[in-house]
This record gives sequence, structure tokens and C-alpha cells, in this order.
Amino acid sequence: MTDITQIKRLKTPDEFQARLAELGLTDLVGADDQVDPAGALAQPFTVVDGAAGDLTVGNRFCVLPMEGWDGTTDGAPTELVARRWRRFGESGAKLVWGGEAVAVHPDGRANPHQLISGDATIAAIAGLREGLETAHREAMGGADDLVVGLQLTHSGRWSRPEGEPLPQTAHLHPELDRRQGIGAAEVLSDDQLDELVGYFVAAAVRAQDACFDFVDVKHCHGYLLHELLTGVDRPGRYGGDFEGRTRFLREVVAGIRSEAPGLAIGVRLSAYDLGPYEGDADGIGVPSPGAAPGANFGGDDTGTGLDLTETHRFLGLCGELGIGMVCLTAGSPYYNPHAQRPAYFPPSDGYAPPRDPLIDAAVMVDAAARLTCAHPDLTFVGSGYSYFQQWLGHVAQHQVRTGAITSVGIGRNMLSYPWMPADLLAGEELRTRLVCRTFSDCTTGPRNGLISGCYPLDEYYKALPERRELVAIKRRAGRKVRR
Repeated sequence: MTDITQIKRLKTPDEFQARLAELGLTDLVGADDQVDPAGALAQPFTVVDGAAGDLTVGNRFCVLPMEGWDGTTDGAPTELVARRWRRFGESGAKLVWGGEAVAVHPDGRANPHQLISGDATIAAIAGLREGLETAHREAMGGADDLVVGLQLTHSGRWSRPEGEPLPQTAHLHPELDRRQGIGAAEVLSDDQLDELVGYFVAAAVRAQDACFDFVDVKHCHGYLLHELLTGVDRPGRYGGDFEGRTRFLREVVAGIRSEAPGLAIGVRLSAYDLGPYEGDADGIGVPSPGAAPGANFGGDDTGTGLDLTETHRFLGLCGELGIGMVCLTAGSPYYNPHAQRPAYFPPSDGYAPPRDPLIDAAVMVDAAARLTCAHPDLTFVGSGYSYFQQWLGHVAQHQVRTGAITSVGIGRNMLSYPWMPADLLAGEELRTRLVCRTFSDCTTGPRNGLISGCYPLDEYYKALPERRELVAIKRRAGRKVRR
């Protein structure tokens, strides 16, 4: 493995900052020496939506959405889902970006246990929000400055509604088609996309009826709407030039403004993408040799670097459409996870990091800072912070204090240590035994059909029989097992 220092071995802020300097990252990301409980992270901010008006968010922490694998087969939440949402409420974060990915149509689920927005499920999904708000009120003393959204998604190429692949692609991609074993995939027609616009709008109406403050029209991680952004060779109304490739967003926004007036809209966007990666003979990630250079939204022609030209243009469009907030992420967990979810320990179906994951976390934070500074009228939520581990608060405070980001999103660490924001804002010492160490079990488990959760650090999941199954899976894959 390439030279990598585990974050947990950096015992002081000075050691962490020295590692940033050693890797040449100090121009990309900063870290304060101390976290001030009453400082930048505790300050409220306002999101201005062109149709819904102002949303006041009580602090700078955000719960990022994650794909659940623990709903019912007909798309309703279970007690496991409700437990996770209650813990989100207890976290102290005042912005909940979508809770988790909710499919707008059964065929668009990424797994057979993903939640579905439908007439039969929306009351139970509303119950998730209510449980989250109750937990937040009990933990924080009030919820007037809590903003909760619902993430709407269609998995497109990565749809597996019954467990087997059911790819619904925006355009052909020979390398990804080869990997999925689907040959020349059937591309969704313009008429089918027109129909999907209606599903997104209907799901937004249901979300408003369930009292969510906003919906996220998901454009990230290789799913359908993200893939549409790269459809330069796609014929018809939803491909080709920038106007065609963003038509879906414009149609959905117009429909929501008409059918759900007063509902705010956000977009979670992969600000940049890379080409597909795979493990080499030593299992270390390298660009796939079969992937010809091509259109990677926010990426350059090599497939390994950034070109944010179209990202800036997309964010300008968001402003024109009255969208007030954007949550920035990168890449895809399916074909270049090191860019999107830096980890010391890769999942069972992944590859060893091609470089110190701290570099990829810093690149993500820096890209978000550049976009934030260039689009001051938008509110931005950043991603990639979980990899900073016990130094998350130090980095988060620096980035917010210097205007490099509006709000700090936390994903994986919310599964193991949801109370970190509350502890930081209360000036409490961190419970370091709960800090996410990127073991990737929250990915390995679901990829092998197990329920979502943090098996190494959450005592509840440690005690489940699925934990033993996960240990066996990791051993068969040759991965290290943490007891």
C-alpha cells in the first residue's frame, strides 16, 4: 500500500497540521488549533429559496443523506430506519439534508430495501421526520431552527429493485456497461424521462404534505440525474448541449414550483467526477485501462483531474431557478469511491486507496471552497469531513470561519457517533472510541445484502447476528477484521 498515515495516530492538532503540510495540502484545507463551542460552528445561517422564502438553520452542522438497506421490500421504513433518524435528531445538527435516499419509483431503487415515496409509504416517512424532530427537541431544547429535507432519487444505471441489476441508463458507457455485464444497455427514451419528471414532482408534493421543509433533487454519485449531465452524445431533448443535459432539472423544478408552491428545493451534486478505477495486481486503485477518456462532469479529459467549468455553469443555473442550497460531493461509490468516500480500509468490493485518502478529502474540501467563493448567493454544504475523524471539528471550524463553506456535512460518522456535533458545540471532550475510522463495514455489509449500520462501533449492531456474517464476508475477501 502507498504511504498512508492513519488519522487516529495523529494525537495533537500540531501533528495533524504537520501531516497536512507533509502532503502539501495546507493550501487546500486548514485546521484550527482549538474548537470554540460558541464560535463559527454555532452560528445560524439563512437559506434563501426563490419560491419558498427564507429558511433559518440554527448551526453549521448538517446530516448527510445515506442509502438505507433496512426498509421493507415495499419501501416503508422499519424500526431500524426510525432508530437511525432519531439519532440524526439527537446529533445536534440543525440541517438534515434529506435523511436518506428515497426512490421516486419502485424500479429506481438501488436495493430491494430502499425507501420509496408513494401514497402507501408517505405517512410512515412523515413519521420518520416527526421522530427525528421529537428527538432533536428533547436533546437540544427546541426545534424551531431545525430544517429537514427529503432526498428524492432514481438510481438509473445502478438500479437493483429486486436484488438483480435493472440498469436504466441515461446514455451508453462502454466500460461501465462491461462491468455490469449488460452489453449495450437500453437507454431511457425522452418519453420515459418525461414520465420520470412526473414521478419526481409527485414525490415532492407528498414530501410537502408530510411537512418536510425541502426536497433534494439528487444529481450525484453516478445515479440517473448525475449521469444525464454527461450525456453529450445522447440524442434528443435530454442530451447533447448543456441545455439538453440540464433539461430534467429544469422540468422538475418547474413542476415542483407549480404543484408544491412554498416547498424549498436543494440539489446534492457531484461537483466533479473521475473516470472508472479498479484494483491493479496489488489491489491498489488505478484508472481502468478500458475506460476511454470522455465526458466526466466536473472532470478533465484524462479522467483523473478536475475541470469545474461546467460545475460553475450548473450552479449558475441553480441560482437562476431560485434554488438556494447545494450540497457538494464528488465521484461515485460504484466506480471511483476514493474520490467520494476516502477510506483507509476499502469495502469488500473496492480497491486499496491509490494515495493517502487525506489528499482526496482535502481535494473535495478545496473544490467546495472554490465553488462557495464563486457563487456567494448560494448556500453550500460540504462533504468529505468524516475522514478527518477526531480533527473534524478543527477542519470544519476553519472552513466555516474563513467563508470556505456555509455548512459542514457529516455522513459515515453519523452512523457511529451521531452526537459529535452536540459534543463539539457543548465543549465536551470527544468520545474518540465512537469516531468513524473508515472501516467501510457500512458499505461492505449492504453490498453483501446485509442491513445498514456501523457494525464495528455501534453496540447495537455489534450484537446482531449479521455482524458474524460480515466478519465471514470480510475474511473471504481478505479484508482486516476489527473485533
